[in-house]
Amino acid sequence: MLAIRLPIEIEARLDRLAKATGRTKTFYATQAILEKIEDLEDYYLAEKAYGEYVARGEKSISLEDLKREHEASR
Repeated sequence: MLAIRLPIEIEARLDRLAKATGRTKTFYATQAILEKIEDLEDYYLAEKAYGEYVARGEKSISLEDLKREHEASR
């Protein structure tokens, strides 16, 4: 169970959408969270993995340097 307080404008938009489509506000709130949580998981898990990579002393290369190396090898 999750209870959240939304700003009045967002609550009104959600209410209008729910009424116009015959779906519940919970349906749309769940859809929005599911969509956003995938982005957040990708970002924070990648950030954690990169931190571990750097902590191991691994070397990285910028995209620009990689492109230059690729072009030079052609």
